[in-house]
Amino acid sequence: MSRRAPAAAPDSHGHASTRLRLLADISFALASSLDAEEALRRLSHRLVPQLADACVVDLVDGERIRRIAVTHRDPDRALRVMGPGLLPGPDDSADPLARVLRGAGPLALASPARAAEPGSLEAVQQDLYRILDAGPVLIVPMRARRQVLGALTLIRPPQAEPFDAEDQSLASDLGHRAGLALENAQLYAFQQNTAEQLQRSLLPDLSGLDWLPLAARYSPARERAEVGGDWYDAFPLPVGPTVLAIGDVIGHDLAAAVRMGQLRNMLRALAYDSGDTPAGVMRRLDRVMQGLTSIELVTAVIAQLQAPPAGPWTLTWTNAGHPPPLLTLPDGTAQLLEGGHAPILGLDPATPRTDAHIAVPPGATVLLYTDGLIERPGEDIGHGFTRLRQHAANLASAPLSVFCDELLDRLTTGYQDDVALLAFRVPHRAPVTPDSP
Repeated sequence: MSRRAPAAAPDSHGHASTRLRLLADISFALASSLDAEEALRRLSHRLVPQLADACVVDLVDGERIRRIAVTHRDPDRALRVMGPGLLPGPDDSADPLARVLRGAGPLALASPARAAEPGSLEAVQQDLYRILDAGPVLIVPMRARRQVLGALTLIRPPQAEPFDAEDQSLASDLGHRAGLALENAQLYAFQQNTAEQLQRSLLPDLSGLDWLPLAARYSPARERAEVGGDWYDAFPLPVGPTVLAIGDVIGHDLAAAVRMGQLRNMLRALAYDSGDTPAGVMRRLDRVMQGLTSIELVTAVIAQLQAPPAGPWTLTWTNAGHPPPLLTLPDGTAQLLEGGHAPILGLDPATPRTDAHIAVPPGATVLLYTDGLIERPGEDIGHGFTRLRQHAANLASAPLSVFCDELLDRLTTGYQDDVALLAFRVPHRAPVTPDSP
């Protein structure tokens, strides 16, 4: 006697596979950006229409709620309800969204229509449901470490099936993943801001050189929350020239930032006390660095700007393995100052170093910069120098602050490294000193 095959069960395998693919797709969306809001917008777009006809993403922002995304099958409806980003804060009302933000949920609503006090969060939600023609609604918290950071609201049309236990379980998992992604992004933003503030705190105050038009910029790498070794400095010597310097301590970590601070302070002391030329200061710095510190490798340019009693301004500089300074004349001519070049600091304190000199006319702009301004992965460095000369030439007559800001904007799109700039414009008159006639 033949045995009949059992009746086919509902195709749960295909259903489960679809949900697993959705989870994987959303996990990728959440992990693909360190911008929390952008990641949550991507999540919203992936949930519609896979799980609902509409998805709303709300974040707790202090005492208010910030609505960052409304996605709907009909984009026009989504635009109608997006409105201002800030909503009334989560209150102690019985409104489902307020309850979820206080720690309840997930909450499934069969019929969300109800009376509400004008101006309340509940009234805002009722308008949302009306414009989106809401039927079944599911609100799930975005939690991390038992703290509710926001909520996902999923909406189906009136004729649709309610959100069942499977839907609620899936949505809860998505809310948990979104909460973790949001927390990670917030921690990253905090670390990045802390690192940047530390880096900036180690850079000098240049306000003591009022007679010299001067501008400096520091722009941290956008793809990591690290401090680095980029630095700049400018200060007057007791008698004679003004010292201007820029450099890069190899490394991108807290130790590099600390070494950068040490090196800059040593440079100030050596230049101020010795009164030596840039090459002499660089030699002293190399010896002290290798004898008294753990600093390993450094690139740097040290320059001196001097106005003799008669004759033109003179720029004297030496270069330890660093990108060459750029001189831009008022007529738009731009040239790299490639003289005075020697190996980087940290290889051999006996390395011969020489000074280079050039007369610079009033109105000329001298730019010192770190390699993040010109280098691109996989590209010949010559292309970076060409871009720099071209853009600097176009900006020759721009105010110094505009000159620096525009160079950063034009040259650092998608850059991966920190960038430091120090630019000065040669004055038309020498500074007045107590000894001046």
